[in-house]
Amino acid sequence: MTEQIKHAIQDDYPSDVAHCYGCGRLNEKGHHFRTGWDGDQTVTIYTPKPEHTAIPGFVYGGLIASLIDCHGTGSASLALHRKNGHKPDDGKEPPRFVTASLNVDFLKPTPQDMPLKAIGTVEAVHPKKFKIHTDVYAGDTICAKAVVTAAVMPETFAQQS
Repeated sequence: MTEQIKHAIQDDYPSDVAHCYGCGRLNEKGHHFRTGWDGDQTVTIYTPKPEHTAIPGFVYGGLIASLIDCHGTGSASLALHRKNGHKPDDGKEPPRFVTASLNVDFLKPTPQDMPLKAIGTVEAVHPKKFKIHTDVYAGDTICAKAVVTAAVMPETFAQQS
């Protein structure tokens, strides 16, 4: 399984829509989540910081939801980009997605001091909408399961910036 993302889809988002707190490379205070392919699955790896503590030793659930959210939209972008015959870093601008729904089941407390790995399976449900089934692991332990429905970002979003 991939242990780092060499080139993430978020690296290719246009500058006018690369400010997301979760995955925006241009948000200095953001998490900078990065999503790439690992075979036919998607992966995002992130090590929580001390400020992401819920109670000592465990990660705040909101960070996990944020990781899943951006992993889902990044995964949808990867999937549609691939469907359109492209891959990350090929010079073609990838489609940008927004979250239509986010459903998270927290299965076990998530330990603080280790990388988290979100692994996604993409399901196309419409030409402009995808469901991403995501499992979040801390080591070999699955801590959360989720489904994100991601929709192609309306052009009017980019016009707002």
